[in-house]
Amino acid sequence: MKKLFFFFLILLSFQNARSQKNVVKKKDIHIYILAGQSNMAGRGTVEAIDTITNPHIWMLNKDTQWVPAKEPLHFDKPKVAGVGPGFAFANVMSKADPKAMIYLIPCAVGGTRIDLWTPGAYDSATKTHPYDDAMKRIKKAMPAGELKGIIWHQGESDCNPAMSAGYEIKLKELIQRFRTELKKPNLPFVLGEIAHFRTTENKDKTIVNQAIKTVAYTFPNCGYVETKGMQHRGDTLHFNSPSAREIGKRYAAAMISIKK
Repeated sequence: MKKLFFFFLILLSFQNARSQKNVVKKKDIHIYILAGQSNMAGRGTVEAIDTITNPHIWMLNKDTQWVPAKEPLHFDKPKVAGVGPGFAFANVMSKADPKAMIYLIPCAVGGTRIDLWTPGAYDSATKTHPYDDAMKRIKKAMPAGELKGIIWHQGESDCNPAMSAGYEIKLKELIQRFRTELKKPNLPFVLGEIAHFRTTENKDKTIVNQAIKTVAYTFPNCGYVETKGMQHRGDTLHFNSPSAREIGKRYAAAMISIKK
């Protein structure tokens, strides 16, 4: 009798979980792509606040399973992955639309120049195909809900004389490529400028940032995030945790502005 009672409880909890899952409509599941290189993947120190899950925020893990989101979201370089802007972005998006379930698809790969975000390109450092792998993850995840936008942070690896001059054209091509392949011609795309650390020593950073700004303000359905005043973690390259969280909030504000 006791075993029968426990079996009944298990069955009841399973039915309740399934009925709750069915309550969430596909249109209320908002999917966002996190792409770019290390400052999107996150290198900030993970603190207690970064591990508090929210029942309205989920992430697609390395094994393409939906799990409660918490830092680190990315897995491009597991030994150094940390706090990036994605989780803070999701928290603001969730508060902005309490009915929505925010689903994140982490796709960033540290150290990748923009040329590696093209079909067939291979990153030997991580043994991945950044663009192709991202597309596989995105297309597998899309049936779960509605794809609502991409937040992009990349460009540090293109800050050299050979690459910076062509960055603007390549960024426009990248945005169009994502939209075309995902069959979302108006997909919102928010671009974050790269860090201002050591810009006096590397003039190409200014060129890349100007390209990012130009594209954000001239390409349709794009948003722009400034990073002036943000702090690094001590390496003059990666944002520290407070700055990464602040940038995430700025990404959310820009995304919300596009969608209005």
